[in-house]
Amino acid sequence: MASGYSAGMTVQSPADPSDLRAELRDRHEQVLGDAAAALAARSFYQRYPDSPSPRVHGEGAAEKGLAAYESHLGRPFDLGDQPTTGESVGSEVSPYGPELGVTYPRLDVDAAMAAARDVMRGWRAAGPRTRAAVCVEIIDRLHARSFELAHAVMHTSGQPFVMAFQAGGPQAQDRALEAVVAALVEQERIPATARWEKPGKDAPLVMDKEYVCVPRGVALVIGCNTFPTWNAYPGLFASLATGNAVVVKPHPRAVLPLAITVQVCREVLAEAGFAPALVQLAAEGDGEGLAKELALHPDVAIIDYTGGPGFGGWLEREGAAHGKAVFTEKAGVNSIVLDSTDDLRGLLGNLAFSLTLYSGQMCTTPQNLYLPRTGLQTPDGPVSVEDLAARLGEAIGRLTGDDARAVELLGATVNEGVRSTAAGLGALAEEAGGEVVVESRAVEHPAYPEAVVRTPGVVRVDAAREDVYTRECFGPVALLIVTDSTEQSLAQFVDTVREHGAMTAAVYSTSEEVLAAAREASLDAGVALSENLTGQVFVNQTSAFSDFHGTGANPAANAAYTDAAFVAPRFRVVATRRHVS
Repeated sequence: MASGYSAGMTVQSPADPSDLRAELRDRHEQVLGDAAAALAARSFYQRYPDSPSPRVHGEGAAEKGLAAYESHLGRPFDLGDQPTTGESVGSEVSPYGPELGVTYPRLDVDAAMAAARDVMRGWRAAGPRTRAAVCVEIIDRLHARSFELAHAVMHTSGQPFVMAFQAGGPQAQDRALEAVVAALVEQERIPATARWEKPGKDAPLVMDKEYVCVPRGVALVIGCNTFPTWNAYPGLFASLATGNAVVVKPHPRAVLPLAITVQVCREVLAEAGFAPALVQLAAEGDGEGLAKELALHPDVAIIDYTGGPGFGGWLEREGAAHGKAVFTEKAGVNSIVLDSTDDLRGLLGNLAFSLTLYSGQMCTTPQNLYLPRTGLQTPDGPVSVEDLAARLGEAIGRLTGDDARAVELLGATVNEGVRSTAAGLGALAEEAGGEVVVESRAVEHPAYPEAVVRTPGVVRVDAAREDVYTRECFGPVALLIVTDSTEQSLAQFVDTVREHGAMTAAVYSTSEEVLAAAREASLDAGVALSENLTGQVFVNQTSAFSDFHGTGANPAANAAYTDAAFVAPRFRVVATRRHVS
């Protein structure tokens, strides 16, 4: 399906905001319709091309984006008339080494909440379709700044550049559009007006009724360090499209990508005659605890959170206690069940790439690899546990053997926790009574010598050591868990996911019986399943409009990008009725 989008398009804005709103509705009517059809069919749809090639984005786009990113460095970030205490915050240091030096105005929380409350009435009155069109315009403008955002994401998350461009730019933008369209579909399920007639003895009883989608209140988006835009955009745009004002609280080490996002939101809203206070940035310094303060604020009615399970669980409990709608994505233990294959090379290549990409710092990266003691069955006979580990190490080595090429897949480790986990494989193996079967290698970055880059390592453990493999080892670490049988592998997989959660799961088998059992296991565990991936689709990747990200059916997340349950709780329907004489 063609996107119809041109990154080089220019916008001629009428002076009258009401004229611009009408123009935006007309301009984006087709994309809203096409995206809604794709969402309903779960078919391929991509409005924002994710190749950084100049053939797609035009000659000079990459250079302009880099210059735009560099223009932010070492100076205050302008957010216009956003309420501020007069103080500044900001201490971002790139995982690749350089200090960003960007400072941000500290939000005056009470004044910001008051401003957000005051401006929601006009945003509500605009109606779902106008709000959706304005949101699409915002996303289009963000797409035009994808190279700038890519550098901001790269130097706050440690993602390699191409991944930062794709996941931090176009793929995040497609997820944003998906949230907007899902929100529009849910709101337009309810007609704006209806004439109600009840047959009567003499004459029917007739009433006119009106239905208005009413926002819940101020929405809070709490961003993460590793995927600042990809994980923030669904909640941000789902709340905005349903009429809520949004306060964006970035991770203190990944502020710039969301500051740029908020800046674009405020610019487009103002051009369309809406108050910029509908979207505000709440930056903080490391360790200040602003997220907790904001989450408990009485004006906050919706919370979107990506991060660790401790604070995520607290948000879920406190949110329920205070009547807030809380959407979380937390940690999980992603699993792969290895039974048999007729494409060993494809399996090894696919798995090695999944473990290597961004040094395993994705919430979807596989951690637990379950394999029977009898080995992996192939047409040429079984591949033993030892042999499979050796071949997996060789496949990882082919991807990461050359440092200059390896860093384009691995990126940089994002924090000391990830670095200590990767460097501590020996201690982990000793604790587990296992052994390191694939070493994690330190890689020298040719352009950023201060970056800490690690290849993925693998530790072999026995299935009896549930105390080891049921906890998350975030980063470039996988556990090869030796079981008595595929049946035990599936049983351990279900139990682990039910108790500790997972965002992804996969199975490799040539047996239809095993595949059927794996499907049942994934349904019991409440996690999406990939089967026999050996090509250019990987278990840690999902596609907007087709793949749900998370299920909300296990402890790793209580929500899914993007189902009806993700958008519908963000608004309520208020009706007015009157007699017709």
